[in-house]
This record gives sequence, structure tokens and C-alpha cells, in this order.
Amino acid sequence: GPTCVLGIDLGTTSVKAALVTGTERGLALAQSRSRETQAHSDSLGAAPQGTEQDVQKIMRALNECLAALPQQQLQRVTHVGISGQMHGVVFWKSDKGCKWSESGTGPAFEPDEVSHLVTWQDGRCSPTFLTSLPLPQSHVSLATGFGCATVYWYLKNSPDFLKAYDAAGTIQDYVVAMLCDLKKPLMSVQNAASWGYFNCRNKSWNTDILKKSGFPVHLLPEVGDPGSIAGRTTCAWHGIPKGAKVGIALGDFQCSVYSCLTERTDAVLNISTSAQLTISMPLGFQPPEAPDPSSAVTYFPYFNGDYLAVAASLNGGNVLATFVGMVAQWTRELGLQVQESAIYPRIIQAALAQKHSNLSIHPTLFGERHLPEQLASVSSIGASELSLGHVTRALCRGLVENLCSMLPVQRLQELGVRRILGSGSALARNEVLRQEVERIFPFPVVYGKDVDAAVGAAMVM
Repeated sequence: GPTCVLGIDLGTTSVKAALVTGTERGLALAQSRSRETQAHSDSLGAAPQGTEQDVQKIMRALNECLAALPQQQLQRVTHVGISGQMHGVVFWKSDKGCKWSESGTGPAFEPDEVSHLVTWQDGRCSPTFLTSLPLPQSHVSLATGFGCATVYWYLKNSPDFLKAYDAAGTIQDYVVAMLCDLKKPLMSVQNAASWGYFNCRNKSWNTDILKKSGFPVHLLPEVGDPGSIAGRTTCAWHGIPKGAKVGIALGDFQCSVYSCLTERTDAVLNISTSAQLTISMPLGFQPPEAPDPSSAVTYFPYFNGDYLAVAASLNGGNVLATFVGMVAQWTRELGLQVQESAIYPRIIQAALAQKHSNLSIHPTLFGERHLPEQLASVSSIGASELSLGHVTRALCRGLVENLCSMLPVQRLQELGVRRILGSGSALARNEVLRQEVERIFPFPVVYGKDVDAAVGAAMVM
């Protein structure tokens, strides 16, 4: 049969594995499986701001995904592409990072001497703490949840923790290192830029700056180009042959965009847990030497030296989920029981019946990287604007307006945008959000362009 490429995405809430095969018309998705990780774990040292995940549970979900894929096709896999959540950091002992054992579908590995994953959502690094750190030589502003900032936090608050490990990377870097038995982790430019203290122009860490402040630079991975090969599988893995090529781990965001972006004149609007509005920068673009901390737009390294301009909002479907949780909590306090899954369709129906609301919601419940202390607010509250329909409509409009304020329509027009590709689970499930997108952006909007990081990771290979 035809050869296959396996794409894997290690997301914030779920893991996905996708088998892609070549056809006469190009690449086609043959099979995919996903599993919720349910990996959230208490952050003992950094509560309540800390956000950590149990790597054992993430790997269990990955193993379940692979075990559920057809063995015949896994045996034809020649390449493995892996993407995952950026910014976060996990630590391990390089010679004891995992244990291999026989499973029902062939050899598999489980984490051994591995820390929790401190995720991109982690809030332990306060603005005051961040300003106490040396200034990076990078086009990316440092923020809480960034790998290097988290290492600095441990250096100050729990130095003994770091002494137990000699390797670090994102969760996707960890998986690549285990599959290829890398003694030193290898990280793509995409993931390195997301950690902070990395210069994309010369593709190197700010080693001198870091050393001067006592940063444990031996923990920093080596860095390579996205799309390059990190190594080969050192043994069979769930039926995938020994010797299959494994790509250097990639950013989930870049892989999501890669899976759907075909024209440079397209912008990608993705609303899932968080939200992003993305456009390709012109060929040859180089980001500024230093970031503008007040700018809402970040330049992400893409592929082949290209960059994406990204308005990356921390507020998306997570805000709607919090709102639904609040409604459920209020009903419980009133002595009633309503499942959150039953609330979603009802508030959307109520908002669809309410075409307009003067209520104004600024929904930055989780702050923004360029404005970390600006939280959510509600204004223009009139007595007739208090129904669930009014509030839901205003909340959906506020989420889209927030993104539009970060990367305005005029800027999109200047860069030659002709249409918007709408994607993401929150946008797919919520017609009110789609209506607000079409009301606020003066471009044709195309939905159903499935943004899929696992497929994108496979396509890159």
C-alpha cells in the first residue's frame, strides 16, 4: 500500500494523531484519532497562578490515539511530524527520560524522570518579576508562561528543583527526544522564539545575557530549522517501523496555519481556546531588532525563513466557557441543576434571536500579553439589555472586536488581504460569533477550512 506520514499534535486540552497519504490530487487525510488529556495538575510551588499538566497523562492520551489507529497503516509510516503547544517547558533527565515497554500494539514509552509541563497559560511570572529579568535580545517581548521566564522563576524560587534535571524543552520536543533517543534536545526556531531570549536573525540563544544572570544555559536545547529531520525512531513504536524519520518539533500555531493557508492574500481567523488573527508577511520581511512592548502584533517564524504577523489573543473560547461556567454556578446557587453542555446551545439560541445589543463587553478576562493588567469590563448597561441573549451577543461581538483592535482592518487592507479563512472549534460551534466576524470584517469569510495542527505537522514532512 501507499506510504503514510503520521502527524501528531500535543494540544492544551487534547492530543491528536493523523495519518496522511499521498494521492494523485496531493495529500489526503486517511485516519485521525484524538483524546482529551485531562492532564491539569495542581501547581504546588506556584499556586494559585501556576498552570501545570501531568506529562504521564499527556503520553497516555498519545498512546491511546496511536493504539486506535489501523496497524496496517502505521506499519507504512515513513515520516513522523510532531507539533504542540508553544511557550511551555518540561524538564527531564536525558538518560532517564522514559521507559520503553511492550504494549498491545508494539513498543511504547512512558515518562520516567520527567517534571510536570508548565504550560503557556502559566501565570507565576508577575509583571514585576518579568521587569527584574535582563532585557532579551529578541524581537519577541517576554511574557509569563514563556519557557525561559519559567526557568528564571525556578532559579529564584526553587533552585533545587532545576538541579534534578539536565534537559528541557516543550512537550513536543520531549517526545521527539524520546523517539530518537537524543542526548541533547533539539528545538525548532519556532519553539525557541516562543521561549524568549532567542534571536531569530542569527538563530541563536542570548547565551551571553543569560550566563551573566546565572541562567542554567546547559538546559537550553540545540536549535534547527523547522521542516528539518531531528532523527529516526530508535525502535518500533506502536507498529511504526524502526528507522522512520522524525521531524524537528514544530509550533502548533504554525502547523495549524500551514494546514489551511494557500494564498498569501488570505488571513486566518482562528477562535478555539484562545484566538488568533494571522497574515503572511511579504517575502524577505525581517522583524524589528527589538519588540514594541505595547504592540499587540507578534511576528512568528514560519517556514523557509518567512514570518507570520499574529494578533494572538489570550481570550477566545475560554471566555465563553467561563461565562457558561458562571451561569451554571448561579443556577446551582439557586438550588437548580443545569449541565454546562445544555447551557451552550440555549445561550446561542437566545443571542441569535437578539440581533443587536447596546451592551458593551470588553472580554479580556485573561488579560493580553501586551496589556497583562487590563481585565474584562462591561459598560452601557441598560435595564433592557440584561437578557441572556443581549449578554451573549455582546460577549461574542466583544471577542471579535478585541481581535480587530489588535490587528485593524486598515492594516489588513494595506497588506493586501482579500479574504478571511475562519476556523477553530469555538467559531465552528457558534453562529453568533460567525455573524459578528462577518459584521466587523469587510472581507469575504470562508468557513470549513479546517485548521488542524496534526495534519499541518504531517504536511510539512
